[in-house]
Amino acid sequence: MSTPVWITATPPATHGELHIGHLAGPYVAADVLTRYLRAEGEAVRFTTGTADHASSVEVRALRHHRKPEEVAEGYRAAITADWLRSGVEFDHIVRPRRDKGYGRWVQDLFAKLYAQGVIAPRTRLLPYCEPCDRWLYGAHATGTCPHCGAASDGGMCHECARPNDGGDLISARCALCDTPAVARRCRRLYVPLEPFRDILADYWATAGLPPRLAALCESLVEDGLPDIAVGHPAEWGLPVPVEGFPEHRVDGCFEAAAMHLFGYDVTGPLPRRAIHFCGFGHAFCHAVLLPVLLLAQDIKLPQDFNVNESYVIEEGVQEGNAWALDLLTEYGSDTLRRHVLQARPLGRRTVFRRDRLATARRELDENWNSWLSRLFSAVREECGGLAPQALPGGTGWEILERRLHRGVDDLREAYGPDAFDPRRAVAVLDEMVRSVADFGHVNAHERCRPSTSCRHLPALAAQLAVASALSAWARPVMPEGAGRLAAALQVEPGRPVDWQALTGPLPGTRLAPPSGPVFGF
Repeated sequence: MSTPVWITATPPATHGELHIGHLAGPYVAADVLTRYLRAEGEAVRFTTGTADHASSVEVRALRHHRKPEEVAEGYRAAITADWLRSGVEFDHIVRPRRDKGYGRWVQDLFAKLYAQGVIAPRTRLLPYCEPCDRWLYGAHATGTCPHCGAASDGGMCHECARPNDGGDLISARCALCDTPAVARRCRRLYVPLEPFRDILADYWATAGLPPRLAALCESLVEDGLPDIAVGHPAEWGLPVPVEGFPEHRVDGCFEAAAMHLFGYDVTGPLPRRAIHFCGFGHAFCHAVLLPVLLLAQDIKLPQDFNVNESYVIEEGVQEGNAWALDLLTEYGSDTLRRHVLQARPLGRRTVFRRDRLATARRELDENWNSWLSRLFSAVREECGGLAPQALPGGTGWEILERRLHRGVDDLREAYGPDAFDPRRAVAVLDEMVRSVADFGHVNAHERCRPSTSCRHLPALAAQLAVASALSAWARPVMPEGAGRLAAALQVEPGRPVDWQALTGPLPGTRLAPPSGPVFGF
């Protein structure tokens, strides 16, 4: 097998369940690309993890008087179940508290970078809560971002994606008791980025960054690359493996970047290309810290970035009404996947509205499923449930076939990594279905002509060929329904997205349509 393409998606923090915004961000989109490349015969390694040691996990545990490991384990199980139900299939999900050797691997990498001078001690101001007797870092601190003025936690602003050092967080307060923080001097371990200025600038210039991410990276270079804290005085997380910091824990952003390397195992053959899917608020870890960890080990790797903005919950809709599990249970994976791909927040924020999710279900019911239902009924009534003994044809077939060929070219471009656009893929698929449904309606009247018997059979064979093709062409977007369609037609699932898929089941094949809708439910 050839060296694989490495696809990553941001490890979510296990302080809560996934909501629809998470699925609209990196996860479903990354799964679409993975499925397309695999169908093309490409070797792919698709990885993520769960950020069990994130400071937000400890904050939630403290608020609810629970142990952090209980919070992390419970939500990790819920998150992985949501991925499974939504059809997102990873090759490896790193489980920090379960994967054998993980903790030692991260600590060994940390110690190696410290020995090389990549990690160095610094003394800086850090917020402190006197009533809680606790250092405030990460989610323990709330305040105002010193760069963009948005509300922010300590460490990383999810609005502008720029890091803060905690001590420069404006009007810092304790996230637990809301007491104004006191700034105290604290000696911590940092990765000074300025020594990587030239190599990072060259890397970003050749990486083909999305415009907003490019603007972030260029502004970091222009302002002077910061020192990034990679350890904190804390109780939760992996212990820092450096003498002199006995009560410090490894920072969550550093661990998230290292987690990707553990998930792929960069000690083996390197991938020929890495493609990272992340929200803009997490882009710093992917586009800055991860390359530094690679470059510090003399690993140069072509990398691409698919960055989404936030998919926010509609005003008036409670977040609890947008949990992924509840929506998957109500609408199914086909509907939810196609919806989040259509609403994917690319270049700007988008808003989740339930009426648009309902519209996605109506599109499947009124166009996709209604056409397939008519087709299966016609085959049952006219051919006894067997694929007809006829070549594809019918009035308008040549025109439809040419249109479908052009559509396949559009699909391949939209699915491919160089011009990845799953929203366009959904639109092309819908247009294909509408076109073949119209073709079916027009040719259905052939059965009423008394002059020629069996004249309608070529049109049925043509529609079965399109249905067979859609079981391959739609599989990256809606794998559950595409699998049901392939089973109903007795054709191989997971075929490439190409013209050769436009081949129906062999004449005489007994079809096995499902009792319910093919796509969604």
